[in-house]
Amino acid sequence: MGATVRVQATVNGERRESEVEARTLLVHWLRDELGLTGTHVGCDTSSCGACTLHLNGEAVKGCTVLAVQADGAEVTTIEGMGGEQALHPLQQAFWEQHGLQCGYCTPGMIMAAADLLARNPDPSEHDIRDALAGNLCRCTGYQNIVKAVQVAAARTRGGEGRPAKEEVAV
Repeated sequence: MGATVRVQATVNGERRESEVEARTLLVHWLRDELGLTGTHVGCDTSSCGACTLHLNGEAVKGCTVLAVQADGAEVTTIEGMGGEQALHPLQQAFWEQHGLQCGYCTPGMIMAAADLLARNPDPSEHDIRDALAGNLCRCTGYQNIVKAVQVAAARTRGGEGRPAKEEVAV
């Protein structure tokens, strides 16, 4: 075992800390040490986006960040977005719009979409597709994922939550 370091971070609003091997990836610290398994490991090469989470309010791929780089940071995972009693608007929209099939990519998609909506509350279809370009889904054709983000965006802006017909390609 290599050198260990203490990592302290606020994860989903809760102060967490532990000793980790210096080379431990953030995604592995979250999953293996903290038991937050909603952040998935898909490729370990930053190609798939299944490990997308928020680090100090910005979407990052957890397989590209060392746990020690999150020391003192604010980390939000899919578990911090909402729960069964109160889904986040993106979670609700993904469910309603059938924006998932197997669900493996869904946490990363939602985290990337949440980052987009924090920066741009009224994204175009192009904006959504561009923001999700680093997240791969092997099951869907992405159309329902885009619709789900459009619905969530409309709801968070106070709209009725239906994608505009002209924005949704068939």
